[in-house]
Amino acid sequence: MRMSKLFVQTLREFPSDAEVMSHKLLVRAGYIRKLANGVYNYLPLMWRVLKKIENIVREEMDNAGAQELLMPFVQPSELWHESGRWEVYGKELMRLRDRHNREMCLGPTHEEVITSIGREGIRSYKQLPVNLYQIQSKFRDEIRPRFGLLRGREFIMKDAYSFDADEAGLDKSYEVMAQAYRNIFERCGLETKMVQSDSGAIGGSVSHEFMVLVNEEAENNAGENDVFYCTKCGYSANSNHAVSVLNPVETDGKFEKAEIVDTPNAHTIEELAEFLNVPTTVICKSLIYVVDGKYVVALIRGDRAVEETKLMNAFAGNDIRIARNDEIEEIMNASGFNAVAGFIGPKGLQKVEIIADETVKDLKNFVIGCNQNDKHLVGANWGVDVELPVKVADIRLVEENDKCVDCGAELKVTKGIEVGNIFKLGTKYSKAMNATFTDKDGKEKPFIMGCYGIGISRTAAAAVERHHDDHGIKWPLTIAPYTVVIVPVSDQDETQMSVAEDMYNKFIKAGVEAILDDRPERAGVKLKDADLIGIPYRITVGKTIKDGLVEFKTRATEEMETISPEEAVARILAL
Repeated sequence: MRMSKLFVQTLREFPSDAEVMSHKLLVRAGYIRKLANGVYNYLPLMWRVLKKIENIVREEMDNAGAQELLMPFVQPSELWHESGRWEVYGKELMRLRDRHNREMCLGPTHEEVITSIGREGIRSYKQLPVNLYQIQSKFRDEIRPRFGLLRGREFIMKDAYSFDADEAGLDKSYEVMAQAYRNIFERCGLETKMVQSDSGAIGGSVSHEFMVLVNEEAENNAGENDVFYCTKCGYSANSNHAVSVLNPVETDGKFEKAEIVDTPNAHTIEELAEFLNVPTTVICKSLIYVVDGKYVVALIRGDRAVEETKLMNAFAGNDIRIARNDEIEEIMNASGFNAVAGFIGPKGLQKVEIIADETVKDLKNFVIGCNQNDKHLVGANWGVDVELPVKVADIRLVEENDKCVDCGAELKVTKGIEVGNIFKLGTKYSKAMNATFTDKDGKEKPFIMGCYGIGISRTAAAAVERHHDDHGIKWPLTIAPYTVVIVPVSDQDETQMSVAEDMYNKFIKAGVEAILDDRPERAGVKLKDADLIGIPYRITVGKTIKDGLVEFKTRATEEMETISPEEAVARILAL
């Protein structure tokens, strides 16, 4: 491709609405352009990258025994009603009606469609196992799309679905897909960590995410999730699923008796602990949430934080948020109190469900809100002064230096970008949608299913997050839009242009993806664009050509050498 013909417009400045480096660089380097909030045009350079990633995915999925198909982007609501997700999926599901007033949706995922395909096409255990996959555009109406391709509303995704006769078959399919994912991301030049995760709206019993770990020291890093991991035994999990063993702390307040005491203006745990001269670990805090429209009070030890996904899952919910002040006031009025946040306790509350984190079970003579402003109950004990809720679960956020549940070593934490996920769905969809097969005994049984997704566009953005510098993108060779760019310093110098053209023609003849920057631009503009766009290798033809030499640059390492044009061509061909 000649640069003069390539459809690309680089920018001198980063876009004002971009927060993370992948978004900034992909726009500035001419890979994507925003069409609407969370919706982007994939320009020619970006499309070449995406096709490279797709091809790697296809090769590994095919090698793993999966078969490719293509399912509709628009889906009828009937299937979603069958699975029970039409009412609970949330506002991320873009609903619409056709001209006949039939309810439809834009597919954010395809569990319902693939289950309908399985029940129509798989009749006997003799046809199992089956793994079907597609690479398709998806749409989720995110409330806050951000970070460019990392959290858009429209995106490209590979999703695969396995059908097995039993749990042992699912286990095997799951591991085959896990290995295929390792191969895919390694070939894309991305180091990933497979971590335990929450299944979210997809459902299922077991799930893992493949996370690209980011440099937390980097400015504007795009790490969306905290990943907790153990360096000793290899345990790793997303923060919404991580568990740990707590370090020993003081849990006995040592108050001589239970009584309500004045705690003026002690709205926060820290203020309360300082006022009472006690550690935060002997305080039980009460936090009010709204889960699927219902009020929930979460009790947790004062030094710990609630992990909202865990809390939501404890109530089999689909949506969670912290309660507003007016909602807290509504609860207080219904319960005959007038306390504000900071002084709330569980005793006597109406119109709420109460759950306790496991951290509060061992508290003795502790401090807790009593639903009176500027007052707290001190010296409280479960079963005497306050009833321990019937519902007790792990709803806390793990913290760094907690102990690993598997080996007892300290946990570390880092930031990660999710690029893939795998789920053991079990019979969640097959039972709901009556998708069955006949087993070897002639009995009808629901399929045991798995689900396996890779964000194609997210993978491209994650690669930019991991591989860039102050000058631009550093694409891994396997997914770069082009392999080499040839830059003649002066388009007016016949010798430079002749040598550049000769190398370019040799590359094209050999099937190498090459760019010849034949634009009548200053050398500095050409060189900066080459670094910005991120082509893995650059051959610069300048004044040294009089001595039979060109400059050969490796973008990944910034290493530059002066070699002959013949050697430069040979090196690229050897790749």
